[in-house]
Amino acid sequence: MKTRDEDIISIRVEIPNAKVSSLTLSLESFQNSTLRPIAKFQNDILLSIFENYIIRYKNAFHKLGHEEKLKYIENTVKKDSKFKNLIRGIFMGHFTIEEYKFYIENASEINKRIINLTKERLQTEIHYFEKQSAQNSSELKTP
Repeated sequence: MKTRDEDIISIRVEIPNAKVSSLTLSLESFQNSTLRPIAKFQNDILLSIFENYIIRYKNAFHKLGHEEKLKYIENTVKKDSKFKNLIRGIFMGHFTIEEYKFYIENASEINKRIINLTKERLQTEIHYFEKQSAQNSSELKTP
């Protein structure tokens, strides 16, 4: 029977361009071998969480221009403490015990990396939220 850590590692997505070598710094290595695969694996839930955030705040996001939307994402991810804590929890729930121990020792820096990865992922996927907005408004118009 597999351990929890083995199960977690087995579901991780491989990211070929996230290289880890003996010259890679430990935090960069952690980001490439742990955080990036978790972000990719959890992409759909990250998108859904932000979509819910948009709805919860009265769809103000959809009234913004493209640059303002990018800034809105950045402000949400970096300044909304409830949102940040939720995102951190999503990542931490996929840590092995050893990764969690490393996280404890480097929490401040790893939290910054988690937030930046999430910001980049949401900004890269901005079309998802625009498509969802168009889909939701067409559903409202349909009798």
